[in-house]
Amino acid sequence: MSKPSGQADTMEANGLGALPLPAQGSGLQQVPQLAHVSPSGGGKATPPSKHSKKAAPLERNSDEYRLRRERNNMAVKKSRLKSKQKAQDTLQRVNQLKEENERLEAKIKLLTKELSVLKDLFLEHAHNLADNVQPPSSTGTESAAAPSTIQDNAGQ
Repeated sequence: MSKPSGQADTMEANGLGALPLPAQGSGLQQVPQLAHVSPSGGGKATPPSKHSKKAAPLERNSDEYRLRRERNNMAVKKSRLKSKQKAQDTLQRVNQLKEENERLEAKIKLLTKELSVLKDLFLEHAHNLADNVQPPSSTGTESAAAPSTIQDNAGQ
């Protein structure tokens, strides 16, 4: 399906290009679909909403120009305030995290010391138990005598 060369030039000059439709088995004649073509000729069609409509520059004294400048200035101020607020929030969060980190590191030191003390106590107690344990005697007389001495001492 070829177009006359004059028609193709006019369509591309207007920013329109033909996109072929997929063939259908209905036997109907194919009609090329028109789509906007980027001026750079990249072959990529852009949606109509993305086309920029550059109007003639406004005069500096016009009401519309002043209104646009005022809106732009307000938008810039809002954007800068938002950026500043975000930076302050980030800084505040950093400081909170630093404080929490210091507190947790102090807790780690304290718990490490406590663990060391408890280990030492446990080992000392284990050594004392090992020293106090006597091998069992061949006669059972010593174990029977020990409770009576404890009772005698308690009765005094």
